[in-house]
Amino acid sequence: MRTQHALTALAAAFGCLLALGAAMPAHASQALASSKACLACHSLDKKMVGPAFQDIKGKYTGRKDGQAQMVQSILKGSSGRWGPVPMPANAVSQADANTLAKWILSL
Repeated sequence: MRTQHALTALAAAFGCLLALGAAMPAHASQALASSKACLACHSLDKKMVGPAFQDIKGKYTGRKDGQAQMVQSILKGSSGRWGPVPMPANAVSQADANTLAKWILSL
């Protein structure tokens, strides 16, 4: 009986998370950035090894192909755009790169 109550509570909690889906992407995307080691070189608002995500957003916002360019930089790496330190290619899927780029542009 306790197992059934626990499963019901778990299902209800999952339903609440789905209902709050609008708030989930930012947290999920930040967790993705953390899991892919993006936060080792970047922060939200301060330059570290690489530029702050806010600065990246500023550079790519309003560009017709800004998100696509960002995705390519995430996938293939880049150099010379933000100074002498190159960004290596990242081991992420195309879908994850798109998620990260959308998240950065939403900050």
